[in-house]
Amino acid sequence: MARSQDDNLRLDKQLCFSLYSTSLAMGKLYKPMLEELGLTYPQYLMMLVLWEQDGITATDLSARLMQDKGALSPVIRRLESQGLIDRRRDPEDDRRVLILLSAAGKKLQQQAKDIPERVFCISELDEKTARKLKQQLDTLRDTLNTHL
Repeated sequence: MARSQDDNLRLDKQLCFSLYSTSLAMGKLYKPMLEELGLTYPQYLMMLVLWEQDGITATDLSARLMQDKGALSPVIRRLESQGLIDRRRDPEDDRRVLILLSAAGKKLQQQAKDIPERVFCISELDEKTARKLKQQLDTLRDTLNTHL
């Protein structure tokens, strides 16, 4: 196989591939833990937001998750069919629909409580390194978003 003239085009030199493959590995790590809860990773992220702030709109949810509202609709429907959330008209503005945790959705939070710690332990990162890495990734994401 002929070697590329441009070393910068090597796969192992690509930041995007490191981020992508790390994301895949993280997804594989979370999968069995989330299966215990009956959740997919996108559902888990949505539940994390709702556990922080119950009773928000789909627009607010999409902003927090940095995803298009349309992409969240099937996830919302699935969580509702699982009995974990309810949708209700906002009593102050009936044009708005609020997404609320059901009793089962609130109870699920207790079952999910140990997942972050389990992931942290498996990562073998110390707290300072993990915090710094997260900060660097957040900064990179924010910088990239300014160019989109």
